[in-house]
Amino acid sequence: MNLLMLDHQLAVVPIVVNAGAAILPALAAGLVSMAAILVRPREWGRVIREKPYVPVVLLLLIASVWAGFHFWNATTTGTKSPRDNRPSASSNSSDVDWTKVALQYIENKQRNTARSVDPATTTRPTAAAPADQRTEPFIARVDTGRSGFVGGATPGKLAKLWNWSDTDDPFAMFCSSLAVDGNWVYGASASISPPDTFGGIFCLDATTGRPRWPVVTKAGSADIKGVFSSPALTADGKLLVIGEGLHEDRDSALMCFETATGKLRWRVQTPLHVESSPAISGDIAVVGAGSVEDPATRKPRPGDNPGFVFAVRISDGKQLWQYPVTDPESSPVIKDNIAYIGSGVNGNEVVALRIESDEELKANGLDRVLWRSKTPYAALASVSIAGDLILIGCGDGDFIRPGPHGTVVAIDRKTGAIRWQTDAATTPASVLSPIAVRDNIAIAGVGNGEVVAIDLVNGGKLLWRARVSEAAPVNAGPAITDSHVYALSADGWLAVIGRKDGKLLERHFVNDRSRPGELGMSFSGPIVANGKLFVASETGGVVAFESRGGP
Repeated sequence: MNLLMLDHQLAVVPIVVNAGAAILPALAAGLVSMAAILVRPREWGRVIREKPYVPVVLLLLIASVWAGFHFWNATTTGTKSPRDNRPSASSNSSDVDWTKVALQYIENKQRNTARSVDPATTTRPTAAAPADQRTEPFIARVDTGRSGFVGGATPGKLAKLWNWSDTDDPFAMFCSSLAVDGNWVYGASASISPPDTFGGIFCLDATTGRPRWPVVTKAGSADIKGVFSSPALTADGKLLVIGEGLHEDRDSALMCFETATGKLRWRVQTPLHVESSPAISGDIAVVGAGSVEDPATRKPRPGDNPGFVFAVRISDGKQLWQYPVTDPESSPVIKDNIAYIGSGVNGNEVVALRIESDEELKANGLDRVLWRSKTPYAALASVSIAGDLILIGCGDGDFIRPGPHGTVVAIDRKTGAIRWQTDAATTPASVLSPIAVRDNIAIAGVGNGEVVAIDLVNGGKLLWRARVSEAAPVNAGPAITDSHVYALSADGWLAVIGRKDGKLLERHFVNDRSRPGELGMSFSGPIVANGKLFVASETGGVVAFESRGGP
């Protein structure tokens, strides 16, 4: 069906709209076909980046059509959240506004946006088994080495244990890594409905996949934006801290929820987005707020904030300090009261920041910055710690468009001096994944679809390389155990690899095969905990695997 035909059909709708149910299927089918052509997810991603005015024009066109319908057959309705635009049932078809129903059908067909849940007013089941006792907080990819390994047996010969997806938002993507604490799996989702994004926070039973509490889609009165940030848990497991906002979002926040109930504890607003995953040290959370670049120039628009790092006191949500860093999309780590974070597009550096309050630093005569170390490309990846080294992946691309150049940089944690960096033969494309560290071995995902094993003792020497995908980068953080490496490609392939030799042992497709992942946004790194593997993907929801037949 071409666009001229669609325009012709739309022109005659006002004449026959009162026929109600008789024309609804044809009207809905025609409009859905047009919407499917114009708002395919991949096309929206490209259009928003390259021609931001096109979605606005399209939305104005849709609004104009709606206004024409409404002129002929209007009914008065209250103001609702964009999430609540769903058709309501009526026992009398003559009372139904079929124009509204048709338009709502289109909206639901394209996005089926999630219902808003206010945890403060929702009854929840009593919490089950308590979380494991930990002395350290759980941050993105488990620990400061981003190992993705909580503990327990290494699963092999994987078989699916359960699969969960948000039934209220079947188009929700899962772009951030999960957090596994005891018998609970925490995570977040992202749903794109231009010009808005929406997100949800959830908690699942690790054994059954059943929700502990309803998906939280509101932070106070505000809809949660799409989430790229991975959850961090306090050392006692009682609070979850996470950012909101995808790359084009503004006015996003860092949020804190109670893990037992999903209730919002506090929300700290920023003018930008928080794709960075927070690091926690005691009662302090540190995170980056990234910039929104002009797609044409890849620079912030005049007057825009280029980005900053900030710290919040977890117990009461008070912001303690803020420091300018260009595009800190990277996820920081904290060691000995120093936060290390990468500076991304237009930044090209790693920055070490003291985390004490401004008053404490002034009293001790200290600057916020301990050191800055330049990197050859944008430092967008999460920071990992390996002994006295800071490791970070860099590249000239981004998570949607991998670039042809990348490297892993090793920096002296105390001085900021670069110890070594990988060459083009080892990392032939952007390195945007968190780097997993265990026993002097680092595993990095690369933009050419491979993972590489690097010897940390011998100056970053390549140990082996293994291919995960033929067509998509590995931007998700790998997990590493005593014997295995687990890696997820952006197009949804989960690979199980021998840690010693890089041999491919298994390969599983975790996206929904009916929707294999048009955006290539499977960025959620696998987590291994207590003999199970947990992973989320763009279209396949959250999957738990168990071992059948031993490793």
